[in-house]
Amino acid sequence: MSRHEVEIIALHVSPEHALEGRPADGPRPDPVPVQRDHVEVRAGLGLVGDRYFNHRAHRNAAVTIFAVESLEALHLDPPPDPHAVRRNIVLRGFPVDELVGRHFTLNGIRFEGHRPASPCAWMDVVVAPGAFRGLRGHGGVRCVPLDDGVLRLGPAVLETSAAESVLAQA
Repeated sequence: MSRHEVEIIALHVSPEHALEGRPADGPRPDPVPVQRDHVEVRAGLGLVGDRYFNHRAHRNAAVTIFAVESLEALHLDPPPDPHAVRRNIVLRGFPVDELVGRHFTLNGIRFEGHRPASPCAWMDVVVAPGAFRGLRGHGGVRCVPLDDGVLRLGPAVLETSAAESVLAQA
């Protein structure tokens, strides 16, 4: 296991999908605030209160994790709010796109990274023009939690296993 000091800088839980339809029409307003200072994680289910919690079609993709450095690499002034990408957990300090197909632990909660969280055309609307293209290959990872627990904003520890493939085990 490799240990990495990271920071959880944003947590996002949304009971509804705000980015549906045509991007030109703009996002729907969230019915409740989506920003959190902590989230409850449930093994095999996702984040309590999120639209993908216990959703069969998203069982292996219930939680999305994103590296804020990917957003910062767009060199926008002012820098966009990290909640704009609507990923559940936004970290600073580790290239999370490398977690696709791997087991990892975030503050003691084990996860399986299953597939990339590919950006969509909405990024050009909610982040900035060109963000959709700029975030390709850097949209984060969709994963499933293997443990129950609570994640909070602030300093955290990310532990990664050897580069074994979760996908090969499935």
